[in-house]
Amino acid sequence: MLNSRHIITLAVLASAAATLVRLAAPLQAIDRLGDIEITPLIHSSVQIEQAGKVIQVDPWSQGDLSRAKAADLILVTDDVGHHLDLKAIGLLRKPGAPVVIPAVGRAKLPDGVVLANGETREVAGVRVEAIGAYDLTPGEPYHPKGEANGYVITLGETRLYVAGVTQCVPEIRALKNISVAFFPLNLPLQRMEPAAAVECLTVFKPKVVYPYHYDQDWVTRVGRGGPRPEPTTRGLPELKDALGRVGIEVRLALWYPR
Repeated sequence: MLNSRHIITLAVLASAAATLVRLAAPLQAIDRLGDIEITPLIHSSVQIEQAGKVIQVDPWSQGDLSRAKAADLILVTDDVGHHLDLKAIGLLRKPGAPVVIPAVGRAKLPDGVVLANGETREVAGVRVEAIGAYDLTPGEPYHPKGEANGYVITLGETRLYVAGVTQCVPEIRALKNISVAFFPLNLPLQRMEPAAAVECLTVFKPKVVYPYHYDQDWVTRVGRGGPRPEPTTRGLPELKDALGRVGIEVRLALWYPR
């Protein structure tokens, strides 16, 4: 006979199973938005392609680069190894292709094209805007203002925003006409908890959101050569449900491959 403890355990398991089903069903390996093809690769690494032009964002060699195409343009948000990975850049960079970096990456990549927060430039035929990506909450690890970039990429009439690692700073709140946003969750020191992400995204209202960069423990373990754990789903149901209620589509992707 089932006692109250058994009933509670079964209820918890059923709830967890329901969450996994709800999250697993829409996972995408390759996605499309009009004529733009989006291929999530790993953590914050994403391939964006339009009319044969390939943009790689934060390529990381822990991902399956056999799925990646040679890049006409590479964007790097920060100088940490899973953002600025010289091995991955070397493998994916077409001869002469520009690599856009924040100034903090110059020591690792001297020939990078440095964009400061707030600067806009056409690079490889693509309009690229560097958006401030920084922390407001003190404590280590800490990303000071001016050190790292998010980017808005304009392809035709479509504006895609890759946030990098950031809290909801004024530069993000001021964004307009964003079709797609790649947005972090679960950052260290509770800097981008689900409720904060929902509030921020509701302010600038992208049409489509890909939550990414949301499992820091997975990245730490894999970066140290450990086995690939089961990735977290923390924050994903809350984000999907809350943004769906205000008409923002959330697309879940395979950011943490086994």
